[in-house]
Amino acid sequence: MTSLPLLEPDTQTICCPPATPALGAEEAQRRAVVFKALADPNRLRLLSIVKAADGGESCVCDLTEPLDLGQPTVSHHLKILVEAGLLHREKRGTWAYYSLVPGALDDVAGVLTAL
Repeated sequence: MTSLPLLEPDTQTICCPPATPALGAEEAQRRAVVFKALADPNRLRLLSIVKAADGGESCVCDLTEPLDLGQPTVSHHLKILVEAGLLHREKRGTWAYYSLVPGALDDVAGVLTAL
């Protein structure tokens, strides 16, 4: 049996230029935190409730009943949304009020569009 000769690749011609990623590693890591925060149905519902609220803000006391979750669980989800840069938290007396960070949802949509 005869073996076929090995062909050497043509190093003079590059078929395709190397692709440049739209996101660098650091940016992708930062954006992944936001998408992980959005990946939970309860957190999506919280964003929806806050966005639809009169004045664009909701008290934490008004967010437990619609989700049928306890206050500690709702607070945990809200903390994740704040850390992801999607919600802003303002303490007023004993209550915390949450509002959307201006432009945060547009930024998320822009990341997807740019991919």
